[in-house]
Amino acid sequence: MKSALNFLVAAKRCEIAELQALALTSALVNVTGRLVHGLQRERGLSNLYLGSNGARFAPERQAQIGESQGIEGELRACFDSLDTDSATVGNGARLFSRIAYVLHGLDALPGLRAQIESQAWAARKATEAYVRLIAGLLAVVFEAADSASDPEISRLLVARFNFMQGKEFAGQERAAGSALFASGRADATEQQRLLHLIDSQERCLQVFAEFSSAALSALWSQNQPSATLAELERMRRVLCTATHGAALDANQSPVWFDCCSQRMDRMKVVEDQLAQELLRVCEEKIAAALRNLQSFTALSATAPRESDALSFFKDAQPGGGTMGLASTSGAAGLTPPQGYGPHLERSILELVQEQARRLQSMGDELDTVRASLNERKLVERAKGLLMAHRQLSEEEAHKTMRQMAMNQNRRLIEVAEAVLAMADVLPDRRR
Repeated sequence: MKSALNFLVAAKRCEIAELQALALTSALVNVTGRLVHGLQRERGLSNLYLGSNGARFAPERQAQIGESQGIEGELRACFDSLDTDSATVGNGARLFSRIAYVLHGLDALPGLRAQIESQAWAARKATEAYVRLIAGLLAVVFEAADSASDPEISRLLVARFNFMQGKEFAGQERAAGSALFASGRADATEQQRLLHLIDSQERCLQVFAEFSSAALSALWSQNQPSATLAELERMRRVLCTATHGAALDANQSPVWFDCCSQRMDRMKVVEDQLAQELLRVCEEKIAAALRNLQSFTALSATAPRESDALSFFKDAQPGGGTMGLASTSGAAGLTPPQGYGPHLERSILELVQEQARRLQSMGDELDTVRASLNERKLVERAKGLLMAHRQLSEEEAHKTMRQMAMNQNRRLIEVAEAVLAMADVLPDRRR
């Protein structure tokens, strides 16, 4: 008959398997982050190329395409290493669906590059294509964060996802500003888009600060030199305050691009540190779990007897009460033989109790961490609903919800829940 220790050993093996899967997921997230960074830079250079009517930045763009292609090969290799035959992968249905979408986008990437090369697409259309692909890559990171079963790793993944999302909004700002400067004309629609992107960056970085370690938050603060921020704010004012149709200095496009790139490169430093932290935590937790497993296995070599059950009832009573079982044990001559002393019984019971307490604590912390992800899901669903029913852009839908939150003195998540609750009565203008 299998004992409690047998199941403790089995539980620890399951925990190790989950941690090893998380380590592979963290490696996948790291490669995904590198590809996102490469595509972000490629997108910005493509906008400069298109904005100049192909007269500038062609060599830089081609060099970046080559770098992106190399990282894409690494990501495809990571995808190939995933166990697609197992039905036990955490968030498998959603994760694999996201990966399928990403692969479809990567397969279409050569066609997008060809359209840009021939200048067949405008900068806005090309940007939107890159945005969709990068959004798919970030969705893979989101599902990885949502599937984590260890709270410390989950917190780091949530911090990583929000930092990457904030960096993507910074990349979109770089691309939109590059196109505006290169075109030589201010555009009211693009100016509103820039303001939305700036606000979105700040929200993501706030969540990052909430879930990252103090050291990572400090690193981010250190990687924002005042001179770069001052120049960025100056150029933002130039772009966002010019009247619609006013002339912009096209020669400022590379200056803007370089300024935004310096900031994004510094963000990449923090992102790389997040990646190292993730892998370090995974490795440490796997090593600790393996040590525990060895201890459990060694303990199981000496099989406990029925006196374990007696100690369970004894320890279960307030003040160490025995429910009358201790005296029965002595009268019946159930004193354990040499090698089965009370220390062994108590060790096994304490292991069971410690495992239960640890799992409860992990569950409570995971609930807290995942609340942030669940809020994001609800807000995105509510935005999608408004976009579909009122034919709004993403920026307009988000602005509408934020305005509702301010007018009603409510949190954004509460407004999102209210919008979703009224899904059946919202006017559908698609008809």
